[in-house]
Amino acid sequence: MTIAEMLNQSIILTLLGMCVVFSFLVILIICMNGLRLFVHATGLDKEEPKADVPSAAPAVDQKAIVAAIATALHEKQ
Repeated sequence: MTIAEMLNQSIILTLLGMCVVFSFLVILIICMNGLRLFVHATGLDKEEPKADVPSAAPAVDQKAIVAAIATALHEKQ
């Protein structure tokens, strides 16, 4: 096999690989747009209003945090 034949084969394989990747990306974009249209048509993209439920935030004891930091700094020294 000569260098010219090997170069010709490598160019063909490169172009074939690029076409396969490009085709996959085009198919992926078409599928994603189709899914977007399907979700929009079925109304699955609408958020239902949620009842105002106050979230239970844990009570934070600031003094305990400061004490823990002070103890850690004291132990490190």
